[in-house]
Amino acid sequence: MNGRRLLTVTARTAEQLPSATLTQPIGPDYDVFKVAGKVFVMTTRVRGVDIATLKCEPPRALALSRDYPEITPGYHMNKRHWISIAPGPDIDEHLVEDLVVGAYELVVDGLPRSRRPV
Repeated sequence: MNGRRLLTVTARTAEQLPSATLTQPIGPDYDVFKVAGKVFVMTTRVRGVDIATLKCEPPRALALSRDYPEITPGYHMNKRHWISIAPGPDIDEHLVEDLVVGAYELVVDGLPRSRRPV
């Protein structure tokens, strides 16, 4: 998957989730998706490479970074709870969609029941 496709699939998937909002609090080069005011995914370009940074459970983050060279600890985030995905041959649409939905669910599950959109 190339960088443009990575960002497109990430954004399309995030935008379809209930109550997800797109913001740019860091600037126009960072798209930040939130649910109930909590970030679950960000996209940007780092040193000329498009990346998506997502919330992830620590054991899954370790396994993913071991299994996929394009997945690394989260760029400028808590390395235990966030991963960054770069474009590459091992990254496909299903994986990106699954990781975006998983990031969203992880954040929603941590919200008080009264603030959960689903």
